[in-house]
Amino acid sequence: MFESLYAHLPGSVHRALERIGLVLARAAAGHLEKVAEFGGNPAGLGMKLYLPPRAPAPGGPLLVVLHGCGQDAAGFAAAAGWTALADRLGAPLVLPEQSARNNRSRCFNWFERQNIARDSGEATSIRQMVDHAADRCKCDRRRVFIAGLSAGGAMAAAMLAAYPDVFAAGAVVAALPVGSASNAHSAVARMADAGVHLTAEDWAERARALAPPGYGGRWPRISIWHGLADRVVDPANANNLLAQWATLHGLGGAPTLDLSPRAGVRRRVWRDGVEVWTIEGMAHGFPVAHASTEPFVLSAGIDAGTEIARFWGLGAGPGRVEPG
Repeated sequence: MFESLYAHLPGSVHRALERIGLVLARAAAGHLEKVAEFGGNPAGLGMKLYLPPRAPAPGGPLLVVLHGCGQDAAGFAAAAGWTALADRLGAPLVLPEQSARNNRSRCFNWFERQNIARDSGEATSIRQMVDHAADRCKCDRRRVFIAGLSAGGAMAAAMLAAYPDVFAAGAVVAALPVGSASNAHSAVARMADAGVHLTAEDWAERARALAPPGYGGRWPRISIWHGLADRVVDPANANNLLAQWATLHGLGGAPTLDLSPRAGVRRRVWRDGVEVWTIEGMAHGFPVAHASTEPFVLSAGIDAGTEIARFWGLGAGPGRVEPG
């Protein structure tokens, strides 16, 4: 009946309804755009900005997500649940994207000093994206968060170390600690075998070396995730990350919280500074609760993005948003 009625409407009404439908579809899906100009961009990285259907409120958070090797930034963000999370929070999502010119496998160069040092290379380009998005969307500069998978996770850790005054917290998934490699050869070696037996203080010093000279402020909180069946990045790297960041936060000893949310999943928390999630039987990738066909986004019965946001203080359960 409705189809017959629609068919008899004037063409001008058809066009008006189509325009309304297009607006509603865009509002329901949010808006992804490529940003060409956001600063000097010394590393020549690409920038995509996702704006959720609900216009970001002034003073809201800003999320930055770094993809893994060979991944499309927007495709990874959608498959891993970050786009849906941005929708629930009403928060803009910054998606830096590596190019084959910088790295043949399109990995962020987390192992090169010139690309992770403060105000240098890829680190600078990512920082400029943060500044651009925060200014444009009027975000709260005290509520900027960064997360990444694999090479993107290692780069996220480096950004937390180089810019502890910029990021409130971060998440490192299936990745390595700051300073675990200094070139491509040692990066491959540390991925296969965490090796390097340093003290916790030595690991912390490798992170401090990237921070502003004499930095004495608060270090960003960090959520660390690793599958125990990972054959791409040695899970022992999660232990080194823990040693590094627990020391930066002045934390040590037994966790203040140690529980298993479900079979095979363990969560350990050191006060409000560091948390570590390990998942038995999970290979290399980002854990999600739903089925996934995206490479390195793995169905593990738990939504890492939601749990990470909750640790950050954003509380992003479906259908509810808690203040950060």
